[in-house]
Amino acid sequence: MTELELERSTLRRVNGRILPFVLLLYIIAMIDRTNVGFAALQMNEDLGFSASVYGFGAGVFFLGYALFEVPSNLILARVGARRWIARILFTWGLFATAMMFVDNATTFYILRFLLGVAEAGFLPGILYYLSFWYPAAQRAQAVSWFMIGIPLAQVIGAPLAGLLLSLDGFWGLHGWQWMYLIEGLPAILLTGAVLRLLTDHPDHADWLTPAQRNWLSSRIRAEHAAAGARHSHSVRAALLHPVVWLLAFLAFAFQTGSYGLQFWTPQIVKSWSGLDPLGVGLVTAIPYLAAAVGMVLIGRSSDRSGERFFHIAVPSLVGALGFIAAAFVISPVLGVLALTVAAVGDMGTRGPFWSLPTRFLTAAASAGGIALINTVGSLGGFVGPFAVGLVKDATGLYAGGLLLMALLLTLGAVVAVGLRKRDELKPITESGH
Repeated sequence: MTELELERSTLRRVNGRILPFVLLLYIIAMIDRTNVGFAALQMNEDLGFSASVYGFGAGVFFLGYALFEVPSNLILARVGARRWIARILFTWGLFATAMMFVDNATTFYILRFLLGVAEAGFLPGILYYLSFWYPAAQRAQAVSWFMIGIPLAQVIGAPLAGLLLSLDGFWGLHGWQWMYLIEGLPAILLTGAVLRLLTDHPDHADWLTPAQRNWLSSRIRAEHAAAGARHSHSVRAALLHPVVWLLAFLAFAFQTGSYGLQFWTPQIVKSWSGLDPLGVGLVTAIPYLAAAVGMVLIGRSSDRSGERFFHIAVPSLVGALGFIAAAFVISPVLGVLALTVAAVGDMGTRGPFWSLPTRFLTAAASAGGIALINTVGSLGGFVGPFAVGLVKDATGLYAGGLLLMALLLTLGAVVAVGLRKRDELKPITESGH
């Protein structure tokens, strides 16, 4: 078997074993963190929540997430991804189902915060984990396939939420309570599958042939050694590195747009169309179906060309244009089209973006650096929903919040282009030069 044939057969086996499962986990995670957007169609009226109360509760998840992100990922690097991801999955499932017991603003804030604490470390943990299974040249596409969990969660979760909300009054429970209960259980039930199916390192993968194990382990070790030789960072140095903070700003800009969109799209669509919950769910799925396709195509293009920065900047500008258009249109059809453009642009950045940190961070520094980037990004998940809620209460319109997200994506495009000249982020060859 030639080297190329060995590479292809190994990556096919890794793709079949790892990617579908971690994608499933991420879809469940995204449904559990964003289904509050659909709950709001009934819950806000049932419990008397204003737009700002809802926006703060939706976003406070990310404060809990941000506070525990770095320590969670450092523990993962110490104890192994398999066990720690299983722990994350089980505890977030508990709090996701407990959301059915929300009865006032205080319990809403507390349970959303604890859900964020429980899930902290999951995304950067999976990204760190993938860096042990995919060589740098294939990593953006692998990350893009994993990241399509963001839009796919809406494609699957939006119609499902609409159906579950229709159970309103069944056995004395509100529709939103049924939604939290049923959508929270899969995380708990899949905990055992994580322990059985995930393998911490290629050296331990008995589902690969010896030749495949040796090839993948050697390739990954060589790349990590090359990165370490060029940029040998301690955890502390990684957390203080200026490039890490520039990447963190990009994550903040993208997350502000992404979660501002996800948490408010159901209510925006409802205001445009007056549809029932199932209709809102079906229409809400449209932008995210397009975003899923866009993420895969942009990630594939980025890997084929080896270019990352314009594959971040151009989608950012496209997303900004979508948000600007959505702020001013009143037609339901044009509005959904504008939200679709915004979703494709914002989420299309993910694969190329998340391939950058592991170019110059390795081992524990990689775990800590990725966690810091995602922590700052998570603050965007607080700012986006809360800002839209505040503006909505103050003006009665969504336009101001949408324009804020457009501004941040535009700034993100500028930063991405500026990062092209940073030596730390230039590709590392197998020889380390």
